[in-house]
Amino acid sequence: MIAEPRKTGLLGEIYASRYLRNKGYDIIAANFRSKSGEIDIIAENDDIICFVEVKTRKDGAYFDPAFAVDSAKEENVKSTAAAFISATKCKKNIRFDIIEVVLCEKQYKIRHTENAF
Repeated sequence: MIAEPRKTGLLGEIYASRYLRNKGYDIIAANFRSKSGEIDIIAENDDIICFVEVKTRKDGAYFDPAFAVDSAKEENVKSTAAAFISATKCKKNIRFDIIEVVLCEKQYKIRHTENAF
């Protein structure tokens, strides 16, 4: 059985991946891990590799999901992105995005911030 916060996070990642694909992005990897941490989604669009942090909250949360991405989390994502770049010998431009997913009763809302950090 999956714990409720993890289930919420997985659902947000599914919705974020669907959103990106609908916008023309190719999903390269999901939940890429290195010793530095994890990147939720790695996607490509217009020859740019996007390292995407997904934050999901239920409607009525006390703060926007993006506030959970602090400087320590940004550094972990950047270090993990460096591991991905090294492992894949990637030579493309990169970008760090945040996708916020707010789960409502029978729907969801998405806010995508490109170049978030």
